[in-house]
Amino acid sequence: MKINGALVITGPTASGKSALALNLARELGAEIVSADSAQVYRGMDIGTAKPDLATQADVPHHLIDIRGPTDPYSAADFRSQAIQVVSDIQSRGRLPIITGGTMLYLKALKEGLADLPEADEAMRLDISETADKEGWEVLHEELQRVDPIAAERIRPSDTQRLQRAIEVFRLTGVPLTEHHLKPMVRCPFPLLEIAILPPDRSELHKEIANRFDVMLEMGFVEEVRTLLENPALKADLPALRAVGYRQMWRYVNGETIFDEMRETAIAATRQLAKRQFTWLRSWQDLHCLGKPDTARALKILTTSTILG
Repeated sequence: MKINGALVITGPTASGKSALALNLARELGAEIVSADSAQVYRGMDIGTAKPDLATQADVPHHLIDIRGPTDPYSAADFRSQAIQVVSDIQSRGRLPIITGGTMLYLKALKEGLADLPEADEAMRLDISETADKEGWEVLHEELQRVDPIAAERIRPSDTQRLQRAIEVFRLTGVPLTEHHLKPMVRCPFPLLEIAILPPDRSELHKEIANRFDVMLEMGFVEEVRTLLENPALKADLPALRAVGYRQMWRYVNGETIFDEMRETAIAATRQLAKRQFTWLRSWQDLHCLGKPDTARALKILTTSTILG
């Protein structure tokens, strides 16, 4: 069988996309490529709903556990690595199934990214030292002077994006906004995109709460306490800004009580789901399912052009 592209399974958190992707992978002998910005980090298993080792042994998974939580991972990293992994899977005559809910990653893969300079560690260290001494507000004021459009959409608290915008300007002398206006290279292979969009939002909210309670039973608190033992891991790193981890980090540091942690984590996950719905409403050429329906997804796949 000739593989002409990749299948994408996405949807809001807790919609059942991982289960659907697994069912399809087992049915078709496919391999899964994770599009989850938190599952890339080692030691973050329970709170990311990462597939366990038995599942990963049963169905090959890629772009999971590839970074330590102190080493930030970006949409550009995902795009370049996902393209390579998909090519490798196709060369084995197998179907790549890209699944996850990090919409920025999927958008970057589909539409491309601006051609930006690679990260410069010396520059990043200089920016971080300025932030430590003077605060991120000072750096945000710098961004307002050199790139006011970017400053409007990047908050001072969004330290990863703020640092990158400053870094790009200092390295190139060109505002990040101008870089983004240049033509971008789209995905080099066709994508068949399927999204699970549950029609009953209240049922999804119940599933979100139930899933978080299962995570608590599995030892989510202990997982974050173990992460806390790493002195290099700071709350402003992208790994710990992931939904659930951000709230749990405050709890294990004694900044909040258990009930408040649970309530705010569930509320933040609902907000994440809402943002994912918003992203997907504007998606072009999207096949929508109301539930993780394997038979329906197979029908969409077999009538597409990505299988030769």
